[in-house]
Amino acid sequence: MIGDYFRYGISNLRQQKLRSWLTMMGIFIGMAAVVSLISLGQGLESSINEQFESIGVDKLFIQPKGIFGAPTTEVNPLTTKDLKVIESTSGVVDAAGLSIEAAKVEFNDVVRYVTLIGFVAEDPLIEEVYSYDIVEGGKLLKGEKSKVVLGNAFLDEDLFERQIRIRDKILINDIEYKVKGFYETFGNAPDDQTVYLPYEVVEELYDVPDEYGFLIAKVDGDAEAIGGKIERKLRKSRDLEEGNEDFNVQTPKELLESFNAILNILQIFLVGIAAISLVVGGIGIMNTMYTSVLERTKEIGIMKSIGATNNDILGIFLVESGILGFIGGGIGVLLGVGFSKLVEVGAANAGYSIIKISFPLNLIVGTLVFAFIVGSLSGAVPAHKASKLKPVDALRYE
Repeated sequence: MIGDYFRYGISNLRQQKLRSWLTMMGIFIGMAAVVSLISLGQGLESSINEQFESIGVDKLFIQPKGIFGAPTTEVNPLTTKDLKVIESTSGVVDAAGLSIEAAKVEFNDVVRYVTLIGFVAEDPLIEEVYSYDIVEGGKLLKGEKSKVVLGNAFLDEDLFERQIRIRDKILINDIEYKVKGFYETFGNAPDDQTVYLPYEVVEELYDVPDEYGFLIAKVDGDAEAIGGKIERKLRKSRDLEEGNEDFNVQTPKELLESFNAILNILQIFLVGIAAISLVVGGIGIMNTMYTSVLERTKEIGIMKSIGATNNDILGIFLVESGILGFIGGGIGVLLGVGFSKLVEVGAANAGYSIIKISFPLNLIVGTLVFAFIVGSLSGAVPAHKASKLKPVDALRYE
């Protein structure tokens, strides 16, 4: 019986091809938006998870409160004293610091403003956290104060209208440095446009002796418990009251949860906007089914006069509207996959290879089932009206 409903519904939709396509348009636009947004969100979440897994769960990150990155006049920077406090904390096996500043880079008479990171060369903890390979040249070594390593974006000849090569000289804050190497891509443009100098050079260049923008601690044991110890010791060392800390101590798990929470909120918001298209599509299906009921009133009367029950009529129209939703959902999935792939390729070309797409089977199946349900619910009222028509009245309808 159900099979007959589907065959009859498909046959009726074929007879009204243009109307069917116009009706499905709202559904497949909405579904395409939902599929593409969810796939991009899940793909980005997976990429972020992989990034944090590569760092490891035995790391703690300490930074000044305020804007993430280079300390400003409103931020109390971390110091060598803070680094020693962290190193002396029970459970900490190693600690290191990074300087993060804004820098003016000049090459080929072209000036760019980028992020500069200063670190202690050949520090095992820094190399463990920044576990990226050098694609050209070599890494910075201890004592190399006149050399610089650049992010992957500096290999792009468009950045300075001429490609920078190994042993080329560039100006950083008007001081000349020789290029020693280039990192592989980090997956996002800001990191790929970062320059790397020895920490002692950054101290002199910015006149910030013993200051850090970021501290990293490697721990042996419960990261959260050891993080609490570090927080208490830093609070005491910096003469601060509990609740008035001017620094943050975070584990990779906490950072990951923060990123995922932001992504989830963003996804819900964007999917909510996309759902408006589904509402419009549902109204379109409802309108089409009302029109179909009016056009087929006499046909309904004939079916009832030869034995069709109210439930048969209800089932025919519910299945027919469900098919509209299902086909619209199928087209929406294809469009969503295509759009997401275009975004992924475009983002990769723009230097954001961290943006990836993910299409789990449950997303595809769930979308199609949801589209069928939306279609059926949209056609429920017209289907109910059709099932309640009296055979005599239906046969008399002109």
